[in-house]
Order: sequence, then C-alpha cells, then structure tokens
Amino acid sequence: MPDVVTSQTIVNGGRNIVQHFTCLSDGTGETAVVKTDVSALGCTEVAVERILYSVYGFEVTLAWDATTDVTFAVLQGQGVLDFTRFGGIPDNSAAANRTGDIVLTTAGARADAGDSYVITLEMRKVA
Repeated sequence: MPDVVTSQTIVNGGRNIVQHFTCLSDGTGETAVVKTDVSALGCTEVAVERILYSVYGFEVTLAWDATTDVTFAVLQGQGVLDFTRFGGIPDNSAAANRTGDIVLTTAGARADAGDSYVITLEMRKVA
C-alpha cells in the first residue's frame, strides 16, 4: 500500500494562502512532489510566512521547484517556524526553470513504523 497523503487548501484569498498536508507512510516516501502549485492558486509567487509541523520518524524537506530545487526548510520533530517578522521566505532561487511551486521530499521513512507528518503552510501571495 502506498503512502496515504492528503493536501488541502484551507484559505485562498486575495492575499493569503493556507495549505495543510498529511502523510501516513508505508516507507515508500515522496520525492519532489508539488504541494503548492502557485498557478492553481491564482498567483505566480508566494512567500512562506509560517510553517507549523509535526514530523514523526523521518525527515521532510521543503524546496522551491526549479531545475535544481532550492531547499528552504528541513523538518523533524514538531514546532513552528515563524518568518513573519521579515515578510516571509520568498522564492529566492536563481535557478533555471524556476516555477514558484513548493515541492516536498521525505527521507528515511520506514515501512510499518507509523512514520507520519502533518504540515500547515501559511503563505502570502507576492505576484
């Protein structure tokens, strides 16, 4: 059985976006899966203002999608990363074929171990 994942857009307003992602892993893992498709949200770029997360048993990497993805967060355990004081983390990739999308990759997932994640991204539309 493959990983059981959900992706939900909670808010897609004129300025703000909130998305919520979950995974119960069977050890398969995810590699560069687009979680935030900016074109589907009516913009071309977002800034990540806050990440709320609970990651059990493995590691989750969030990156800006490009020819060579640009990592902006590596998540383990649980916590809140708050970037609102300086306007959030923009897509600062100078890489070729930059899309503005956010991709997620897991590492170290174990079969039958109950590895899981719950992640909420709070973002602001930039363009």
